[in-house]
Formats: sequence, C-alpha cells, structure tokens
Amino acid sequence: MNLLLAMAPPPGEGGSGNLVSTLIMFGAIFLIFYFMIIRPQQKRAKEREKLLSSIQKGDKVMTSGGLYGVVDSIEEKTVILKVADNVKLKFERSAISSVISSKE
Repeated sequence: MNLLLAMAPPPGEGGSGNLVSTLIMFGAIFLIFYFMIIRPQQKRAKEREKLLSSIQKGDKVMTSGGLYGVVDSIEEKTVILKVADNVKLKFERSAISSVISSKE
C-alpha cells in the first residue's frame, strides 16, 4: 500500500503538464514510425512500380520464383517469357522481381 502512495502524484498539481508531454511523446513516436517505416516502404513501392512499367521486349528478367527468361511479349497485366527454345511461359507482371539486363 505504501508503494502505491509513493507512486501517486502529489495532491494539488494540475494534470495539464502531463497531457502536453503525452501529446509530444505520441507525436515523436508517429514521426519515428513515419521516417523509419512508412516513408521507405512508399519509396520501395514507387521504385517497383517504375521497374514493372519499364519492362520491354528483349529484357532479361528474373521472376520471384527464381526463373530466368527473356521477355518475348508484353500484355497489359501479363508478360510472356522465353525460357528455352520453343518454351514460353506466361507470368503476371508482378511476378518479375528484377531486370537482369536490358536489350540495349
């Protein structure tokens, strides 16, 4: 019981100082989350969208499953990859994880 009384604030002090410090702490936590988590994630998403929109016929790419191939044709949401002679596979654009080399 004495421990609880020792932790309690002294009587007569207002709680407005605690409210301001709490709001400042929440603001600081939000800024930390924004700059450490949200902003880098948005940046990576923009870079990925740019990569997927810049894919052209003849680019050597790797899929998220680890399959290497050359882009044979591009449709709106899909890409046809040539992986060997007379072997063409159809993938979603989002399955492309990286462009190994461009045709240029």
